[in-house]
Amino acid sequence: MHGRPEFDLYSLPEEHLALREAIRSLAEKDIEPYAAEVDEDARFPAEAHRALVGSGFHAPHVPDVYGGEGADAVATCIVIEEIARVCASSSLITAVNKLGTMGLMLDGSEELKSVVLPDVARGALASYALSEREAGSDAAAMRTRARLDGDHWVLNGAKAWITNGGESTWYTVMAVTDAAAGPRGISAFMVRSDDHGFTVGPLERKLGIKGSPTAELYFEDCAIPSSRIIGEPGDGFKTALRTLDHTRPTIGAQAVGIAQGALDKTIQYVKERRQFGSAISGFQGVQFMLADMAMKVEAARAMVYTAAARAERGENGLSFISAAAKCFASDTAMQVTTDAVQLFGGAGYTRDFPVERMMRDAKITQIYEGTNQIQRVVMARALLQ
Repeated sequence: MHGRPEFDLYSLPEEHLALREAIRSLAEKDIEPYAAEVDEDARFPAEAHRALVGSGFHAPHVPDVYGGEGADAVATCIVIEEIARVCASSSLITAVNKLGTMGLMLDGSEELKSVVLPDVARGALASYALSEREAGSDAAAMRTRARLDGDHWVLNGAKAWITNGGESTWYTVMAVTDAAAGPRGISAFMVRSDDHGFTVGPLERKLGIKGSPTAELYFEDCAIPSSRIIGEPGDGFKTALRTLDHTRPTIGAQAVGIAQGALDKTIQYVKERRQFGSAISGFQGVQFMLADMAMKVEAARAMVYTAAARAERGENGLSFISAAAKCFASDTAMQVTTDAVQLFGGAGYTRDFPVERMMRDAKITQIYEGTNQIQRVVMARALLQ
């Protein structure tokens, strides 16, 4: 080998660095000032939604042919990460818009994409409806049904734990169309919020991400045009699994953002907090905790970007890396935010500082889009295939 090699494999391109700078500036100016209030009042972050729609950061993954920004998977992760750094609830606007439309983008007809995606690009929200009260980790046990009646599909059932439920215009809904076929009898549909027979139930009272409403959805003879099916009948469960392979890195990105935000606040605090006549940042015990926190955040970020890049390239066998990125990053977020509260001492346990909110918000990243126990099942199956 002659000459010096160009070690740019792990460097973000200039446009991604510029993107990070832009979204960080917007997040700190237009989202962070409302984050504590959004959490305290458990209200949807309308200010964040306006700012994100105005800048195109609410759904950057939508291809430009449908009026979106056409951002790649890594860029989308950077956007989610930077929003989550100041407000996890607000980051779910971008993250769930991708979750709610990813199946459509992967397997939907051009006719259906042309209806839904431009609407989302203009600012409408999309949600994802897979889980039910008795079908969480065991998603194939769902009871929601859909039957074809002439030129309409008619849905009956209920969905639970739906992020941004009630705020979204579009919902990707999984329902059983052939009960005898098991997972191969599940189909995916796009339901619009004003469809007859569709209603939003009560909101959950949650530990964290209080600014993002989590609701039940009810379908009572909900009739939708036959063109609103994603792919073919029976393709739904396959679409759901492919969707999660592409979107689990976004939850990893959210987790990285929460962890980075907590680390940044902690570094600032320990430099200012004085005990025994000096700043506590001078104590080796504190320094070791900070070093471990930062080390894990960097490792998690690298894994998330790797998973997103592989998804963007359309590689096969994404299940392991997507599950690993989500699992490691969310475990990291929980550990880092817990340590942040510890380093803030008694102040960290109060709502006067943001790290207790970040700790509460971090917990859900270990649960939704598949618990971290399920992620380990996914990883093990991938390894043993």
